[in-house]
Amino acid sequence: MTDAQRAMTLRLPAEQAEALEFLAEVDGVSVSQAIRDAVESHIEARRADHDFQERLAASVERHKRILDRLAGHQA
Repeated sequence: MTDAQRAMTLRLPAEQAEALEFLAEVDGVSVSQAIRDAVESHIEARRADHDFQERLAASVERHKRILDRLAGHQA
């Protein structure tokens, strides 16, 4: 992973935002770090999820076919 970062805007219901702020405080991390940790956990869970991996492979194949057609390649 590179050191490059991208700013993003996240909108949460007030109750969720308050819970996140509280959890981050208790864990001794910033809200941003708590969100990064949660996103990383979500990504890792998807990598380990067989059903997701099957859907991902199907999506990649669909997109490959579309890109091939756009590039003028015959399928």
